Amino acid sequence: MAEVAFYRDEALPFLEGKRCTRGDLAYRKHFHEEYSVGLIDSGRTRAWCDGAVHQVEKGRVISFPPLMLHACQPESDADWTYSMLFIRPEWMMLSEGGEADRLDMPYLPGDGKNAACAALIRDAMDAISGKGTPLEAETALIGLVQTLSGYGRGDRGHARRPLGERKHAERVRDYLQTHYMDRVTLEQLEGATGISRFHLIRLFKRECHLPPHAYQNLLRINHAKAELAKRRPIADIAAETGFYDQSHFSRAFARIVGATPGKYAVSR
Repeated sequence: MAEVAFYRDEALPFLEGKRCTRGDLAYRKHFHEEYSVGLIDSGRTRAWCDGAVHQVEKGRVISFPPLMLHACQPESDADWTYSMLFIRPEWMMLSEGGEADRLDMPYLPGDGKNAACAALIRDAMDAISGKGTPLEAETALIGLVQTLSGYGRGDRGHARRPLGERKHAERVRDYLQTHYMDRVTLEQLEGATGISRFHLIRLFKRECHLPPHAYQNLLRINHAKAELAKRRPIADIAAETGFYDQSHFSRAFARIVGATPGKYAVSR
């Protein structure tokens, strides 16, 4: 039966693992608060990332920095399964000597490092899912980050845009990240950026590939994930994140996370 499972360990609060054995599970555009590093275990998918589309097949490693918008659409004729590690930026700062902001990992590593990264992802996933110890999991994680960091032959990086009007989109993002629990209005975003709401909407969608309200909704879903991991009541989280009822919250959460709030909350 198709399944999505999440793995957490109290000894490793900076790490979450995810395994998906559901071949028909596609994801809308979304982002994570963490560094995300995944391995395609079987099948193939069309991976959309920040405006570019790539075909990613079995055995390939793929990574996204925090807040990088992405989506996956598995091929219908393939049995698509994958593993994913979500790594908190705070741990990255420790591992990189306090320079996580400078950490640069390729979107798709070249053949020279892909196999090594894939093996380390498997080791970390096995450990955090109960087949190993926290020591094994973190050791594999350190090896993965050290292997993946920086660029080598064949590595494919994330697109880099010129500054231009990007600063206005960044101001909108900054405002939403600070006020994502509030009832934000376009008038408030105008005040934060100094440009008209008509230009703001057009510019933000061009730079971020989503309108501001959809971006705010993703921030709320990510907040809900963190609160669910604390085993707080689902109804309370739904209310505080601005959803008008629990069923609305459950549908929105499942579309982004791939599992219902209840299932995510009881993951080990």
